[in-house]
Amino acid sequence: MIAGRVAASAVQRQVRHVVPVPTATATGLVGRAYAQVAEEMRLVIPPAMMHSPSPRSLAAYWMLVRESLLVSGAADRASKEAAAAAVSVATICQYCVDMHSVSMYELTGEHDAERLAADRVDDMRSPGIREISAWARTAHEAPNGRPVPAWLTPAQRAELVGTVVSMHYLTRAVNVFLANFLLPPGVTGRARRRMKQGIGRLLRATLHARREPGLSLDMLPAAPLPADAGWAAANPGIAGAMARAHATFDAAGRQWLSPAVRAVVGDHLDRWRGEETGLSTAWCDDALADLDPRDVATGRIALLTAVASHQVGDDAIAEFRRHLPADEALVEVVGWAAFEAARRIGARQRVGADGARQETRT
Repeated sequence: MIAGRVAASAVQRQVRHVVPVPTATATGLVGRAYAQVAEEMRLVIPPAMMHSPSPRSLAAYWMLVRESLLVSGAADRASKEAAAAAVSVATICQYCVDMHSVSMYELTGEHDAERLAADRVDDMRSPGIREISAWARTAHEAPNGRPVPAWLTPAQRAELVGTVVSMHYLTRAVNVFLANFLLPPGVTGRARRRMKQGIGRLLRATLHARREPGLSLDMLPAAPLPADAGWAAANPGIAGAMARAHATFDAAGRQWLSPAVRAVVGDHLDRWRGEETGLSTAWCDDALADLDPRDVATGRIALLTAVASHQVGDDAIAEFRRHLPADEALVEVVGWAAFEAARRIGARQRVGADGARQETRT
């Protein structure tokens, strides 16, 4: 019991900017979500804890990730973890790169895990994993990125696009709320690889577990599937998660953000095709220049989260809190913006023209 409390405390310390609900005192929707996360992941993981100031955001996050990445389905877990790692590289989320490349050590082996973590997709050995990784790495660049591999079945496509969408959501939120690294950055070379191998072995049972679809969906009320999420229709669990998440984050955005801020962020995302913003955030200041001070403060968090989440800094958080001090507001604004970006990325995916069969890729 003492060891469990120590582990929970260590996990909680990885969360920044908000105070997570402790596992020992969680009740209601947070308690239900924590219980399912702990049952399936062996502990309440930091991405769950960082959402806990907003029970509805916690439930939406969990069902997005669970129903696409974790549930056993048509696409194998190795392909999903590769897609998740590739998105993490694209969004500069080193915490998530560490997490999903560790999983790949167990599922695909060290070589492909390390090549993907180093953003060297073309050097990966497994043809199928390489093609999925190359697509996921550039999915946010649509229509100029790689297409969804044509040899995937509709069911596999739904799961892998779902994984890409959920990870584009999650990595943006993680960049704001979690420490920069899962693994100690001072551990490098062979020692780092041995650490990944060891953690991968510890995760073996979790990575190979069979999970029933749909078990998370009753945490939030049913909602209609948005037209731009038609790619999810082939999988009822993922479609249900997308619909509920959309309704949840949309309601949160309307609660905390003015129509002017939502319009600026939406218009920017409609034009954005994955281009890098560079080191300066002047582009963000320019986009918000005509808004009042409150909207500038809340809009900066939303716009940076949506497009360059790794650039959300302490000063921007402090200015946001001058107008919206509650942890719940910060979690929900970040969640709204991250989901707005992620759902557009999902809507832009197209299937490639190559009709080769899957067997030639594995």
